[in-house]
Amino acid sequence: MKLSKNLSLDEVIKSNTAIRRGIDNTPSEEHLENLKYLAEKVFQPIREHFGVPIYISSGYRSPELNEAIGGSSKSFHCHGMALDLDQDGRNKGVSNADVFYFIKNNLPFTELIWEFGDENNPNWVHVALAKGRENEKNTKIAQSIDNKTTYTRWDRD
Repeated sequence: MKLSKNLSLDEVIKSNTAIRRGIDNTPSEEHLENLKYLAEKVFQPIREHFGVPIYISSGYRSPELNEAIGGSSKSFHCHGMALDLDQDGRNKGVSNADVFYFIKNNLPFTELIWEFGDENNPNWVHVALAKGRENEKNTKIAQSIDNKTTYTRWDRD
């Protein structure tokens, strides 16, 4: 099943943890509608802008899978509203920072997170889009401080 021209459902629900643990990671109809919206409004414009495949390291997570990986119980991933994108080492010339800034400056989003990394490049980019909340533009940086993940508001430009 295609969610957009260049994104399949299989790419969004694939999880090695789910496979290893025998966890069903099938989205509901409501989650599928959210995934299609996210694919059309965020993923596809990124893909078309850069003209290269965009790698998804995490997409939809069933509640059981989300618990198994230690995800937040409030995660947008559990509702089919978030993708984690990781370009590093996959397409020369397109970095995670490139993807982050393209989203930040050009696309609707509810939440955008520069996930760990350093000043120049995040380890991956988290983007969430919820219908009716497209212009919240909640932009954060995730950092590990004393072995705990902390999120601070984006203060760079």
